[in-house]
Amino acid sequence: MTRFGTAGIRGSVHTEVTPGLALGVGRATATQARETTDRPTVVVGRDGRTTGSALADALAAGLQSGGADVIRLGQVPTPALAFASRGRRGVMVTASHNPPTDNGLKLFVDGEEYDRELEETIEELLVSEESSVPWDRFGESEQASVLSEYREAVTAYAGQFGADPAGVRVAVDCGTGMASVAAPQVLRALGADVVALNAQVDGHFPARESKPTAETLTDLRAFVRDGEFDFGIGHDGDADRIVIVDSDGEVVHEDTVLAVVAGRYVRESAASDPVVVTTPNASARIDEHVRDSGGRIERVRLGALHEGVATAYETGADGTEVVFAAEPWKHVHTRFGSWIDGVASAAVLARLVAEAGLDALREPITNRPYRKVSIPCPDEEKERVMAAVETALPEAFPEASVDTEYGVRIEREDASWALVRPSGTEPYIRLYAESDDVDALVASVRDVIESV
Repeated sequence: MTRFGTAGIRGSVHTEVTPGLALGVGRATATQARETTDRPTVVVGRDGRTTGSALADALAAGLQSGGADVIRLGQVPTPALAFASRGRRGVMVTASHNPPTDNGLKLFVDGEEYDRELEETIEELLVSEESSVPWDRFGESEQASVLSEYREAVTAYAGQFGADPAGVRVAVDCGTGMASVAAPQVLRALGADVVALNAQVDGHFPARESKPTAETLTDLRAFVRDGEFDFGIGHDGDADRIVIVDSDGEVVHEDTVLAVVAGRYVRESAASDPVVVTTPNASARIDEHVRDSGGRIERVRLGALHEGVATAYETGADGTEVVFAAEPWKHVHTRFGSWIDGVASAAVLARLVAEAGLDALREPITNRPYRKVSIPCPDEEKERVMAAVETALPEAFPEASVDTEYGVRIEREDASWALVRPSGTEPYIRLYAESDDVDALVASVRDVIESV
């Protein structure tokens, strides 16, 4: 059974992410870490979900019985846990934007999410049910805090970009998640005029769904529109995602936000080959803006930005620098760290808005209509369907270039494109499309999918 998805292990606390699983993952993580150091240290954090405490206890017990020392950080944003895992390992108990009935486990080493090889090793150790170390080699446990150090580091990093945001009014909807203890504090430290909404940690997510979308951020959008704010920010449950709302209360397309930050990083770079790593479902507007800024794009599968960064360096020339890595809503600020960090994105964007204004930042970005469609498909049929789509879609669009590395992506000369890929968590085939006539493109691609 494959437990790891595109972002660690997630699922129901009753049937999937149970205390028993957390115990086993903890012991497997310690066993794996002992291959490189006799007495590993693992930092453990959790988000605000009500089940987090029990799962963190079980995880710590597994780590200690596997021979690792544990540093427990309590409730922290996922990027703060990743920050604390530099030079050692870390495990975050979080289901990110999933509902409160779910929880999950996300593993880090030296600030970077586990890659496929490390995840497969954990899977193998779980199956083998690795036993505890001898009683006199059990690890110890201590509590520590990382929040102040993390917030100060983000504030200092963002200070390199843009302008002093004194006078910039920003509303931050923390969604009763872990952004509550980091995002407003960092923005205020930078000098912005901040109003925080839903900024108390509550694992029931009573204010809104944890996933920030145009639909779930209705209150934030109205608040920004009616309150004369320069912009608004919405975060998810563990503060790795970010959504931007303009002064009219409209959600700025996630790929436009990605392009704005990517273009700035490319222009700031002194490298001869500045690279931005993104995913197959990301818009061609990113390619265009990065290219116009003097850089280039490399794509990698969803949930594997860290792998894409490594590959870009392995295949690039001496002057290659990965200046930014991102998929929609999730950004890796590579000069700051190897992890996805919504708080760092909020800080950098606040200073860029202070310098030029949000409208001026997005003015150079081409904004074509974008659609995402989910087409029902049983899990056992996905492999057959995708194999057929790999042949049928290029035949239906003979004028388009085709990339089949991460799903099937077609791109036409007018920069319109479509991507077909199987969902990794639900019984659907996902269709993403961007075009001046997006409805016609979606209809044509959907016909191909449904015909197979």
